[in-house]
Amino acid sequence: MIEVRTSTITDDESDKGVFATRNIAKNELIHEAPVLPYPNEEHKHIEKTYLADYAFEYGEHHTAFLLGYGMMFNHSYQPNADYRINFDNNSFDFYAYTDIKEGEEILINYNGEVNNDDPLWFNKEEENAE
Repeated sequence: MIEVRTSTITDDESDKGVFATRNIAKNELIHEAPVLPYPNEEHKHIEKTYLADYAFEYGEHHTAFLLGYGMMFNHSYQPNADYRINFDNNSFDFYAYTDIKEGEEILINYNGEVNNDDPLWFNKEEENAE
């Protein structure tokens, strides 16, 4: 149903993204990404690494890395997919927010809500550096 390949949202050939290998219907489950959680206090160590850009909030007291394809979905303010935290299953479950065509890149809103257009943390850092 999905595969990782070079993303077209930037000019960087090393950027990867998740793409549909078949048509996916709105509300269809795309992927269940297992969670590797760690306490928020430990995130200060992760922030010193490239992995910080791939971590997700996981409840009030934890941050998590998502296994499987979970950390490979790219951001859009007009996403075609959404995710829900499934604490019972210890996973992030990705669903089609719209119909997705075969070959289309699957995009989520990194703010955690489809319609949230707040600036992303890495954009804020770039603005502060200027």
